[in-house]
Amino acid sequence: MSTPTLTPDQLDVQAARLHDTEAWQQIVSGWDLTTPEPLLPSTPGTAEQLPISHPADWRDLLSVPVDQLIADSVRALPATAPRERPLPGRLGAILPDRLHSWRRIGQPEVRPSTHLAYARQILTEWGWQNTPYRLRNVRGARCVCGALLTAHRLGYGSRDTVDRAGAWLVAELRSQGWAGLIGPWNRHPGRTAADALALIDATMSRATRAGQ
Repeated sequence: MSTPTLTPDQLDVQAARLHDTEAWQQIVSGWDLTTPEPLLPSTPGTAEQLPISHPADWRDLLSVPVDQLIADSVRALPATAPRERPLPGRLGAILPDRLHSWRRIGQPEVRPSTHLAYARQILTEWGWQNTPYRLRNVRGARCVCGALLTAHRLGYGSRDTVDRAGAWLVAELRSQGWAGLIGPWNRHPGRTAADALALIDATMSRATRAGQ
């Protein structure tokens, strides 16, 4: 039984629905918050009156648990760079994506930020387009959602990864004041390829800092 082919607009709707769920809002809210700074004595002479404590362990000097420090450090790591696996040439850009399905064989799962890096590579090498309701134009250029789908079909990430990468794009658009879907943003008059790449770069950074 064949798997139904997902279109850019279907991906767009799925990503927006995922972004609006309570579980996803718990992921995206508060990830960039830091521990508040400790209050310092403001009254002269107060510091001399404070009791001096000698922590029994170096962990007592920390304001957050060690496990949280480690988790925060891991989230701060940059997204995994795409492996040296060049995209198919210009002919591959205009061929139906189903002909590239063999490239998925044996490929590991990746994080959404890494999937976005591959989508960026596709937009850079194959081009960006803003034709409504089209995965690609006659030259093989993709829209933003089309690049996410193509990255998946080339073997970079599962369908779930595509949805989560799209949800991170929606989160970034919301932070920039765009209340609509990714497709209308991509097709907005005056939109450029540089805008599309800048959006993906900002989304990659946001997802990476959240550990995704």
